[in-house]
Amino acid sequence: MKNIAIQGIAGSFHDIAARTYFSDEEIELCCCDSFEELFRHMREDEDLLALAAIENTIAGSLLRNYELLRQSGVTIVGEQKLHIKHSIACLPDEGWDDLSEVNSHPVALQQCRDFLSAHPGLKVVETDDTAAAAARISREGLRGHAAICHAEAARAYGLRVLEEKIEDNKHNYTRFLVLANPQQADSLRDTEASNKASLVFSLPHSAGSLSQVLSIFSFYQINLTKIQSLPIIGHEWEYLFYIDVSYTDFHRYRQSIDAVRPLTSQLTILGEYEAC
Repeated sequence: MKNIAIQGIAGSFHDIAARTYFSDEEIELCCCDSFEELFRHMREDEDLLALAAIENTIAGSLLRNYELLRQSGVTIVGEQKLHIKHSIACLPDEGWDDLSEVNSHPVALQQCRDFLSAHPGLKVVETDDTAAAAARISREGLRGHAAICHAEAARAYGLRVLEEKIEDNKHNYTRFLVLANPQQADSLRDTEASNKASLVFSLPHSAGSLSQVLSIFSFYQINLTKIQSLPIIGHEWEYLFYIDVSYTDFHRYRQSIDAVRPLTSQLTILGEYEAC
């Protein structure tokens, strides 16, 4: 059995992503209220794995998680992409005419703005987690309350699903990183069979420094799939660059890293893994 830390509770999108990735294995969840707590648990237990959201096709990157990932020293060993579908649910003996309030995570509420605009009579209240909103309504018997969550979470907590697929954009996906402490990372992946890597580095504050790095990746036929810059606190106008690259030849990819390294500082390979 694998112990997996997630942000949220059973029925959350992190839970669904974890069970999808580890579909052939039995897992036990370590449910965390925040990503800070998730990484703290990983520091305290070197055998603990984790799933952490890193970007959404609508909301964009989770910038704080990039910093937590870099500071933690953990290794990315895989990724999972999950189609985000939202439903609205309430107590089993209630219906539309009974509702006065809707509860959910602020990102989920944002992703259902058109739906909520069509129901102006519902007071919108933010919560820490989509599944937690459903669990609280069920546990406390909150009449007149509805939760926006995944249909699986609603049913798990005994709620009635009033409507499914209420998200504004049906092409709504979140990418989750599968994380492990370095001591056990190699037992969970075959780096030479990998086709994707995540890196972070800084560059000298000089003209063309980023262009030179990108040119080397292009020369080695390494495909840049994502780039995210974050300021280095205390160093004005200096940035850390988080990039994802994909490749078909692991050894050629490693050659590109050797060529790029002298042009960068603090270059760290956050993980080499198979793309979802």
